[in-house]
Amino acid sequence: MKVMVSGLVNIETTLKIYGFPIHYYPIDYPFYGIHSDVAGVAYNLTRALSTLGDDVELVSFLGKDDEGERILKRLQSEGIAIDNIMADLNETPSSVVLYDGKGKRQVYCDLKDIQEKNISNEDGNVINCMKSCDLFIACNINFNRPLMKKAKELDKLIATDVHVISDIEDSFNSEFMNCADILFLSNEQLPCKPENFIDKLRSRYTNQIIVIGLGEQGAMLYERRDDKIYKFESVKCSAVINTVGAGDALFSGFLHYYLKGYNSVEALMRAEIFASIKIGCNGAANGFCDEKKIEEVLLNEKFAIHEIGLE
Repeated sequence: MKVMVSGLVNIETTLKIYGFPIHYYPIDYPFYGIHSDVAGVAYNLTRALSTLGDDVELVSFLGKDDEGERILKRLQSEGIAIDNIMADLNETPSSVVLYDGKGKRQVYCDLKDIQEKNISNEDGNVINCMKSCDLFIACNINFNRPLMKKAKELDKLIATDVHVISDIEDSFNSEFMNCADILFLSNEQLPCKPENFIDKLRSRYTNQIIVIGLGEQGAMLYERRDDKIYKFESVKCSAVINTVGAGDALFSGFLHYYLKGYNSVEALMRAEIFASIKIGCNGAANGFCDEKKIEEVLLNEKFAIHEIGLE
């Protein structure tokens, strides 16, 4: 299947810490504990989907600097097309991620001037690529707002992950939630039970599928077609090394299998395996497995799935 992924690509530095909250140390020497690599949600998704066998078109902005050149060389070395990568930022975005051995992480993301950029829905190259795609993944970043509208006009399936929100009327993300056919988010800052938040979302928006990632507790799925909520218990396929990028793995894994024709339950089962394997590796864009590995695990994995009633 052909997928357009539009969003952030950046340089990410990760540091493993002793635990949260962070205690003050004037200086520390975490030998081999600091890593710098290409990351960003759009890059993570592109790597994941490509590993699973999808044809991916990546759309993003980079800076005219050494970091931007580093990213372009990486993309080219991995066979990722750079036709829709625009290198006209003042600086390439960067992030710093602190994580511990228990799966907690804290992300600091410096977007530089990317939020000031825009892609016209008349941009011929990007729009022509979109026309040939089966799915448009709109990461929640400003330059995707006009592209989502164009995707709607073209009647494309739209998916977005708004990550951490606490309000269904979130001022930054409401447009993304309104446009998405498939909506993903995290439970980390929800003001109520996930099933209650889903109930609010389904009443406010028209999303056909909603998935809330629950971390080590699994995931929750809602599909408007049957108006049911399912709670998926987590699967443990590998020892946890680093959970950064786990949500991107869950999101991309689900989309891959759903596009292939699997129903939403079957797709999320496989996506949970995909994410569980991924967190056994360092780096947000590393540790992705192929379909064969997922099916091997599925043969031996017993899934606990519970239907939750709607009020």
